[in-house]
Amino acid sequence: MGIQIRSAAPEDAVAACSVLRRSIEECCVQDHQNNSEKLAAWLGNKTPENVACWLTWPTNYTLVAERDGEVVGVALLTQAGKLSLCYVLPEAQHGGVGKALLDGVEAKARDWGIGVVKLHSTTAGSDFYARNGYTFAGKERTCYGIDSDFFWKQLDAEPEAAGGAAKRFCNCGVK
Repeated sequence: MGIQIRSAAPEDAVAACSVLRRSIEECCVQDHQNNSEKLAAWLGNKTPENVACWLTWPTNYTLVAERDGEVVGVALLTQAGKLSLCYVLPEAQHGGVGKALLDGVEAKARDWGIGVVKLHSTTAGSDFYARNGYTFAGKERTCYGIDSDFFWKQLDAEPEAAGGAAKRFCNCGVK
């Protein structure tokens, strides 16, 4: 059976949280370097309760990818044009899951009139975003203390449609 992409529902929170946690723990070792403090900070807000809130937050658009009835990927786009999440289970990587999720959130961004999508990528994900038309714009430290690659992608001819500086890029609460 192929990959099915659909809007996430609150009942997907536990499975989506598992995808996030496993992907970070197993696929992002280059980033957290098995440093327990960095890993704890990064995973600290990845709870089923928080994920359920993210899935239902009115300014978020969240997709899940299913294969054979199992959630194997999750992506979240904010109305500020930030791709906050795009994670895939280790065993589902390199099978089109990430690309399908990315295509889905980019389509929603266009529907919302967002002209530019921005994101912080892990080391492991950087090549993926570059292959999918994202432009590397330098290194940044995330609110979790992880060095990341900042990327952006122009979706249409008018970047002002993304809201520009008027919208906050990171809604994690850390200033």
